[in-house]
Amino acid sequence: MTKIIKDRAVVEDNWEILQLSEDDTADAIEVPEGKVIVPLKVWQFQRDKLIQRAKERQDIAVWFSSNEQAKELQQDLHLFNLLAVDFPKFADGRGYSIAYNLRTRFNYTGELRAIGDVLRDQLFYMQRVGFNAFAVRADKNIHDAIKGLTDFSEKYQSSVDEKNPLFRRAARTGS
Repeated sequence: MTKIIKDRAVVEDNWEILQLSEDDTADAIEVPEGKVIVPLKVWQFQRDKLIQRAKERQDIAVWFSSNEQAKELQQDLHLFNLLAVDFPKFADGRGYSIAYNLRTRFNYTGELRAIGDVLRDQLFYMQRVGFNAFAVRADKNIHDAIKGLTDFSEKYQSSVDEKNPLFRRAARTGS
């Protein structure tokens, strides 16, 4: 079983991520039994078939590609205890906006997991926009990566985890 970082701890992960191959289509792929994180497109095409699993068994979750938007799932967010956002490569930061919008615009409060090319250097910033779970890239040491959550002791800008920028939180003294 693989491990992830969740709520600042290394834990076992019992979710499978469904990836589409070149030959698969979102409307025709068979979603396996068990806890499965499906691509947004699969959810959209197979919603009627999967909705009971999401409601009753809560064994379906959805992951967003970096070119998709949180609003595409807005009406169904309440069905999921877990959402994931894929980072296809280190330099693709669109997933930060998806996470920020899920937390701030749509008030999503469940587990928000970063998947894909997730590295230690990103974790501090990912948690700032609302991620609380991280599937660190398989070739990286997860116990080293978790240290990235505490790389910095102070936050200058406001975000999901800190509503006020530093200049509003710091005491000023006159000169």
